[in-house]
Amino acid sequence: MSKKLTKNKKKFLEKISTKKKYFLEEAIVLVKKINFVKFDASIDISVHLGIDVRVPNQMVRGTVILPHGTGKNICILALVSKDKETESKKAGANYVGLNYIEKIQSGWTEFDIIVATPSVMNQLDSIGKILGPKGLMPNPKMGTVSVNPEESIKEIRSGRITFKADRYGIVHASIGKVSFLNQYLLENIGEFMKIIIQNKPSSSKGSYIKSIYLSSTMSYGIPLDLKSFVNK
Repeated sequence: MSKKLTKNKKKFLEKISTKKKYFLEEAIVLVKKINFVKFDASIDISVHLGIDVRVPNQMVRGTVILPHGTGKNICILALVSKDKETESKKAGANYVGLNYIEKIQSGWTEFDIIVATPSVMNQLDSIGKILGPKGLMPNPKMGTVSVNPEESIKEIRSGRITFKADRYGIVHASIGKVSFLNQYLLENIGEFMKIIIQNKPSSSKGSYIKSIYLSSTMSYGIPLDLKSFVNK
């Protein structure tokens, strides 16, 4: 198996030029060609931004609703007030109720995202140290703390994702699956990049977008030509 994988990797490397920047359309075609896993791999985008994450007003984070979703089955936990439990369940939350706080304290984290109401946030202090490092703590700026949690849950189900620059100023996000039509991936990436550009900090100087790479699960990153996007 390892020999076969090595041969595949060599073939894939031959298809990717380290000196070339690929236009988005051809990068999507190529990332599908170099995908060698047998499952429906995710397609990810990494955007290196010209920001200083040590400066508070240069942190880039936000949400975007992908027109065609991510193709992932997201598991949602709704930590909401009693009067919002039924609506949250109907909206698509997998788990609902404050009783899950105790379960999280015991080490349970079998969910992808938490949606909470403002009224219960003070009760999450006890699990902040567990959720924080995993990036699971609800945050108003990320649309996961809301007086209308059912709307947030519906948006997540329809393709809303959150993003945040890491300590190196890079934003990582999954924007679809290998099985998606190329046009769907183009539209998802276009919407994602539009929001990234709109979130440019006013204090950020020089080139805002330094580089963009497209990849699939366990594949090599394909460098994109920035002319595919409006680089402000």
